[in-house]
Amino acid sequence: MSTSNPRSIPGTGPLGGSERQFRLLVQGVTDYAIYMLDTDGRIASWNAGGERIKGYPSDEIIGQHFSRFYTDEDRDADEPAHALETARTQGRYEKEGWRVRRDGTRFWANVIIDPVYDDDGRLIGYAKVTRDITQRREQQRALEVAQQAMLQAHRMEAIGQLTYGVAHDFNNLLTVITNSLDLIAADATDPQRVRRLVAGAQRAAERGSLLTRQLLAYSRRQTLRPQVHDINSLIYGAESVLRRGVGEDVTIELNLGRGIGEVNVDGAEFEAALLNLVVNARDAMPDGGRIVIRTREVRQREKEGRREPGRYVLVTVEDTGTGMAPEVVEHAMEPFFTTKDVGKGSGLGLSQVYGFAVQSGGDVSIDSTPGEGTTIRFYLPVRDSEADATEEADGGAPTKILLVEDDQEVQAMAIETLRFLGYAVLTADGGAAALDVLRRDPDIEILFTDVVMPKGMSGVDLMHEARRLRPGLKVLLASGYARGQLPTIPEGVDFIAKPYRVDELRDRLAALPAPLGTAPA
Repeated sequence: MSTSNPRSIPGTGPLGGSERQFRLLVQGVTDYAIYMLDTDGRIASWNAGGERIKGYPSDEIIGQHFSRFYTDEDRDADEPAHALETARTQGRYEKEGWRVRRDGTRFWANVIIDPVYDDDGRLIGYAKVTRDITQRREQQRALEVAQQAMLQAHRMEAIGQLTYGVAHDFNNLLTVITNSLDLIAADATDPQRVRRLVAGAQRAAERGSLLTRQLLAYSRRQTLRPQVHDINSLIYGAESVLRRGVGEDVTIELNLGRGIGEVNVDGAEFEAALLNLVVNARDAMPDGGRIVIRTREVRQREKEGRREPGRYVLVTVEDTGTGMAPEVVEHAMEPFFTTKDVGKGSGLGLSQVYGFAVQSGGDVSIDSTPGEGTTIRFYLPVRDSEADATEEADGGAPTKILLVEDDQEVQAMAIETLRFLGYAVLTADGGAAALDVLRRDPDIEILFTDVVMPKGMSGVDLMHEARRLRPGLKVLLASGYARGQLPTIPEGVDFIAKPYRVDELRDRLAALPAPLGTAPA
């Protein structure tokens, strides 16, 4: 018998010793159904594994078509014929799917079909091997269910941690604000006492504003005002603040590279992110230590994490502190996750850094070893050299402004603020009323409107209608929602997030550009 083709079968005749041993081996296998098919798909041989797995004795199944093992759905789709054709044309067919036993029950099978040729290369049938892998599939599905349940549990834990952290911090801030207002309302005769209480309430409100900004930064929904910056200049400009933030026991070294491309980022938010990194590093060195801030430009050849291929400015903050365990690193950028004692930190520092970096098109990575310190790498994309420079803002301050705000308390506060800044203020509590005012008064130069308003017309709708009436009208939109949650705001339209401070509103109004297509005054 020729052995040159392992899948060839010689003609019938007396069995040699090796062939007899092979048949005995096949018959003895019980974990696999191993059998032969003729060229039409009829069963020509059967082993003990086939009887165990599929339930048919050999005298009942030999001569039957192998399609009887398939489900009705597979037979209707002509899957048995497809399997043989695939084996014939491609040399092998392998697939997993449902198969049917003699008693009608189903099992999940792994099926392999190989074509068999004689010594002259003629197709004489197919070798078919079937394995029952139902138990393995069920184990895999159970594992997937367990993994999903674990993932959901982690998500719920993170939401619970976030909710607890927000409630805790805001309750503290509201306690300061409400008690200060109650004490002022009870006795406003002492000006010095009133000023002290007002100052405390203002500090609490500012901390609340910072808290929401950090949360929005983590969710990548904060309102950024990116401009072209040299990253080294930003770091040098913040150096004194950084050194004051770490105290005398910690030294800061700057190792800033040369020839680094410009980045398009919100300078104030970058400085806040850098300060968060430095303060975290300081807290990891209670007995003092060293922080090194490095910058260099790197080129990303392939996509890695959130970083697409391209040029990045890499800002690295290294410390010689206590380091973090892997399980701490895994959660370090989640909001309100902290290993510090109660009252020593909100756990929002790294989450702000992460959110700002991602919203700016970059990424953050952490490399830390317990007892050896931590290195945080902050990636920011290099600005396209062909991008247009940021337009210079028009510094002309208008004298008349139309305030559109439906919340009466917010409107009253905004009126006082705008008058304090020197504007003549006209008001409306909705879009239709605002358009009437604009038609009556041609001297209005700025429309300052909330985005989300009742009565069917949003601030964006009002802006479009107002500029049809007055093409040269400057517009500032405001909302308690972040800009990322207000997709209707067109690019290039100025926006200020609530709560805003007096100085911020003054600067934004003074810097409003003229609408596109209008000549500057």
